[in-house]
Amino acid sequence: MTVVTNAVPDVTLADLASFRPATPTLAGEPAGFGVVGMPTNLLASASEERIPGTVLGWDVTVRFEPVAYVFDNGDGTTTRAATGGSSWTSLGQGQFTPTATSHVYGERGTYGASVTVEYAASVDFGSGIWRPVPGVVRAAAAGYDVRVVEVRTALVDRTCDEDPTGPGC
Repeated sequence: MTVVTNAVPDVTLADLASFRPATPTLAGEPAGFGVVGMPTNLLASASEERIPGTVLGWDVTVRFEPVAYVFDNGDGTTTRAATGGSSWTSLGQGQFTPTATSHVYGERGTYGASVTVEYAASVDFGSGIWRPVPGVVRAAAAGYDVRVVEVRTALVDRTCDEDPTGPGC
């Protein structure tokens, strides 16, 4: 007696080598610069993707879901977050306030920040049931330069418009 089985195969990340999620994007607030000693808000964008194809001879759909964002701040530190972050406006916060993805730079300079998104992969063999694939797939965004400047303030009696000969005018 012959038993015919239609059991789907176990899939590994190596089996998904030809499937790649899109490259994430990286931006910052304020755009392109930061201030020494104040939070610079880094923002990454990545979304769920579903890619049809063939794995081990089976027609499948592979799903990639972002599960972690690893920000390389460019100064030797990293920040790991569950999301790509949110703008100060969408958080209802003022500029230069801390966020889950912000970073405070300690010195002037230009820092090449980047982000690597970790995606969980799963496969649907046409049944509508997603089978998780152990491990994560990583995709990195191109570098984003943050020019960090120093800001100095001074208390003065009048503005330069009011007294053009005043200190710092």
